[in-house]
Amino acid sequence: MKKYSYTELETKFAELGYQWPTLHIVGVRSLANEKNKFDDQIYLINGPMLQIFSGTTNPGTHWLKNLMNPKGTAVLKPGQYVDSWKLGLHQGKYKALTQAKPITVYRDGDKDDVAEETKVEQTGLFGINIHRANPSAISSIIDKWSAGCQVLNDPKQFATLLAACEASGKKAFTYTLLREF
Repeated sequence: MKKYSYTELETKFAELGYQWPTLHIVGVRSLANEKNKFDDQIYLINGPMLQIFSGTTNPGTHWLKNLMNPKGTAVLKPGQYVDSWKLGLHQGKYKALTQAKPITVYRDGDKDDVAEETKVEQTGLFGINIHRANPSAISSIIDKWSAGCQVLNDPKQFATLLAACEASGKKAFTYTLLREF
């Protein structure tokens, strides 16, 4: 997957009419959409600095085949979600960015092992958090790590992202999800 520069992302945001906050997080969903793999990128933009992390913007195979919601597994719809996440605890266990405002997801209910952007959309509070996978090792398989959350597979990269959010003094964070372009 291509790694985008600060300028390329800034240009894409302008094309889409999106805000460009001083500190924000950007997910880029891979067109390859490899089954159960961390094949996406999560960008941390902090002023003029850009950091690229590996992660997933898709749910894992476990949750695609074992639906938590009868309408289907959540797949975050690409778009900009302004101030929609805050510092909190993921599942009450560890620090993460937790959903604070309604967002829109697709509902993938066909129970296969590929995350798909379907025609079924739902907007609301679903607990779609931005968190890490394994606390002590880099994960290569999504599986149960994401039921629709945006997940970094490297705990050190996640710690970097979280530290930047904490140091910013901000109470709310913008997340923008793009398709690979």
